[in-house]
Amino acid sequence: MPKAKLDAAFCLTATCIEGKRKTDWYSDSQPGFVLECRQSGSKTYYQRYHDQSGRLRQMKIAAYGEVKFEEAKKAAQKIRSEAVLGGDPAGQKEKQKAIPLYSDLAAQHLTHAKTYQRSYDSTERIITNHVLPRWGSKRLDEVKQQAVAQWLADKRAEGLAEASILKIRSIFSRSFQLAKQWDLFDGNPVKDIPHVKFNNARERYLSAEESERLRLSCQCSSNPQLKNIVGLLLLTGARKSELLNAEWRHIDLVKRSWKIPLAKNGRGRHVPLSQAAVDIINQLPKFDSCPYLLPNPKTLKPYSDIKKAWQKARKLADLEDVHLHDLRHSFASMALNSGAKIDLYTVGKILGHQSIASTERYSHLANDTLMAAAEAGAAKLDVDWSS
Repeated sequence: MPKAKLDAAFCLTATCIEGKRKTDWYSDSQPGFVLECRQSGSKTYYQRYHDQSGRLRQMKIAAYGEVKFEEAKKAAQKIRSEAVLGGDPAGQKEKQKAIPLYSDLAAQHLTHAKTYQRSYDSTERIITNHVLPRWGSKRLDEVKQQAVAQWLADKRAEGLAEASILKIRSIFSRSFQLAKQWDLFDGNPVKDIPHVKFNNARERYLSAEESERLRLSCQCSSNPQLKNIVGLLLLTGARKSELLNAEWRHIDLVKRSWKIPLAKNGRGRHVPLSQAAVDIINQLPKFDSCPYLLPNPKTLKPYSDIKKAWQKARKLADLEDVHLHDLRHSFASMALNSGAKIDLYTVGKILGHQSIASTERYSHLANDTLMAAAEAGAAKLDVDWSS
């Protein structure tokens, strides 16, 4: 272990001892400060120290020529001071290097999501199209809260809908939750970014006259199943995916019931079928060896989407502001304003809401019915108490 007066002049001329692969020149005045000289002619500054377990550790400072000697010496002093105070600078650096890139975490996130998520395609699309292009090359500790907040603000400035930004934020945050769960990284730069509150609830309900216009336009569609699909969505309040994947074995026409085995909330439910819904089902075409209620006649498989046919139909009916999901809202509206004694809880059960909070959006419709009842009672009494 040769020692030397390590200074700028010595380091300039220092070489590897002849016959050796490398020579470590130790400072005679600063413990652990080393200049490593290799046979190839390369030279590197290091600081060596013992950690709290007594293990000899080494931390590279820089290659000779990359920094001035005095800078290397000061860096070595800092490393030794941290070690004396109980730190482990080399170990900390190793830990930092072991922190994965977000692209690696994203791959694990998607593999995990695929095992249980019904909306996996949506998660994959958001990570691939939005998150990875910005953060894929960053280590997890390099993703800072302020930068994420600015990125989301930029998305908003680009005109992305608030609902989409909220989804991106949620999925990005979920990545860091999983990283903590898997002991990859303990931190979440997304968690404390304030939410932008917004109301994305739509209140578009079809009137009887609009429903008839829609029925006639669907009859003109090149999609032979569109009228049946739209009719059953409006008469059952089901979600599009639930109906497109419905099977004959889940329909009980005697009990007038449709069993949905797995709904969006992860639970199955039974949907009561009105006579109007039963009438549609009774005239549906059946195909040999095809289990689906409303398959594409060409493929005998469920439609992946009916977007084009739906857009043409609503345009023909002059209802371009109506979304397919509005049929579900319209079902709730008709049920609550039918004049029958139907409460929010009952409607929520039919719609498959897990909690009454999801059905609260229709509370004003229930109030309309109550108001009509109050007006009817006052009219029956027929006494002017204000005179």
